[in-house]
Amino acid sequence: MLILLAPEKDIINEIEILTQLFQQGLSYYHLRKPAKNLEEHCAYLDQIAPKYHDRIMLHHCHELLEEYNLKGLHFTEQKRREWLSKDRQSFFDLQKKGKTISSSFHEIKEVLECTINFNYHFLSPIFSSISKKGYQGRYFNAHQIDKRIIGMGGIHAANVEEAIQLGFNGIGVLGGVWSAENSVESFNNIKQQYKKCLQKYAQLSASLKSFTN
Repeated sequence: MLILLAPEKDIINEIEILTQLFQQGLSYYHLRKPAKNLEEHCAYLDQIAPKYHDRIMLHHCHELLEEYNLKGLHFTEQKRREWLSKDRQSFFDLQKKGKTISSSFHEIKEVLECTINFNYHFLSPIFSSISKKGYQGRYFNAHQIDKRIIGMGGIHAANVEEAIQLGFNGIGVLGGVWSAENSVESFNNIKQQYKKCLQKYAQLSASLKSFTN
């Protein structure tokens, strides 16, 4: 699972770049623009072809989910805690409607203790962040978690394999794409490396299974 997060602040040609990535197979795009209000979120989404809306996960302005037929909702730690204490059933209602739900975590203990089984869970930072200076990597060992865990923080083509070795079920990228000189090329390099890693470890797993049998 390869996920792209939006740059927090708009960049030049952002929608054009995003459209190219959708055309090349991007399946999960997390729209995270905390400084944008409801009207500005609408303006952003209106620039994206409707056929791609069902690939978009929304971090803020959750009320736009149905209006734009988006893929689902992402919950920050604070929002997750609010819903767990007041509106727990809504998590299940969203999944019953076929919507995807995800949430952010920064400690393994919190993932293990969470009583909602999100479709996937962000755990960060694995490596030192590219987009957030001073955000140091924690090198989490995700093998101990029996949930779908997406590694975040400092991901680029050169450390994709290390993230997979740490037990993550997928990766989320931000600075490794948007801070690159050529965002489309950088994303494709990460995607190719990720696919190679999946194939490599699938072959290793098959070999081990054959050997033990």
